[in-house]
Amino acid sequence: MSADLGLLDESVVPEHALDVKRRAREFADEHIAPVAEEHFRSGTYPWEVLEAGQEAGLVAQDIPEEYGGSGFTLQEMLAMAEEFYRADAGIGLTLMLASFGNELVYKYGTDEQAEQYVRPVAEGDQLSGLAVSEPQTGSDLAGMTTAAEKVEGGYELTGEKYWVGNAVEADWLTVYAKTGDGEDRYGNYSLFIVETDSEGYEAEHIPEKMGMRASKQGHIVFEDCFVPEENLVGAEGGGFYALADFFNHGRVVVGGHGLGLAAAAIEEAWEFVHDREAFARNVSEFQSVQHDLADMRTEFEAARALNWRAADKVADNDDAGLWAAMAKLKSTETAVDCAERGMQLHGGRSILSDRRIARVYRDVRIPVIYEGASEIQRNLIYRQSN
Repeated sequence: MSADLGLLDESVVPEHALDVKRRAREFADEHIAPVAEEHFRSGTYPWEVLEAGQEAGLVAQDIPEEYGGSGFTLQEMLAMAEEFYRADAGIGLTLMLASFGNELVYKYGTDEQAEQYVRPVAEGDQLSGLAVSEPQTGSDLAGMTTAAEKVEGGYELTGEKYWVGNAVEADWLTVYAKTGDGEDRYGNYSLFIVETDSEGYEAEHIPEKMGMRASKQGHIVFEDCFVPEENLVGAEGGGFYALADFFNHGRVVVGGHGLGLAAAAIEEAWEFVHDREAFARNVSEFQSVQHDLADMRTEFEAARALNWRAADKVADNDDAGLWAAMAKLKSTETAVDCAERGMQLHGGRSILSDRRIARVYRDVRIPVIYEGASEIQRNLIYRQSN
């Protein structure tokens, strides 16, 4: 880990989230940073870090206390995301995907569903995931084609899902599938709990991502995969609307992914230019270098202030869609900008695979895509600014 410039300071973090933030930083320093390069190189799933995170009470703890979790608030999840992603994005994503989709079950599902499926995740006995995107469709939630046909006793799923975190590792997934053909295209989708050992469920890893290699995503094929009626989450046809609300919370946390990566890029660039000589001077003495670092710091602080304000707005359901989109857009794009500037400041050294800046540069390309690409966020910001 590079020199700490105090970029992820506590001044914007509400008091109730400080304990989680401090625990997350200690955990990241002890368990994530030391093995980050190793897992990036090998592309292996960090089981040992995940288990340590479960034991430390930092994984799947957004789940309410009544179902075995700690009831972490949105602000606590954002504080944790910053720290995990500063240490390593791939491992950070693995830790945060361990309970992905659970909120949909305990918020819209039944108590019986939450007890059967959510509690084991909170207690570290199971992993979950959320299957939404498809091979030909990413951000268009009303354009998915995986279908759930009503049959006796339940539904049969047929179709494919792509980019699904824990598609292979999870015990169960929340799956988004088409259940209708009505004129209201947004009312044609539903959510289902699907156990990954079900007949008709086949998943394989998506190979060799350029970034976040310690996190595993998969390609799922459903072939007449039976799902019992009691595994429908909420009302049939309510899937789109449930996801829209779910993604508001998620986008604030993804903003934290960007903030952690941006902090890592700034730290690496700062340390490199202050340790390197060129033209008989320390590289940090060149005004153009100083301006780059000044711009990186300014954009980072602007993004962080927006993201933390958005966390409060979304938690209070005050124009949640607008603020979530702005936070996600600004923080993840700031991470890309800081990584690119950091690479330029490293010169030829930037392309060496053992450099942390090169790993950050690869990783930042991913959060600007997942949970709605930047272009989708701009659409949302414009439409909801009226």
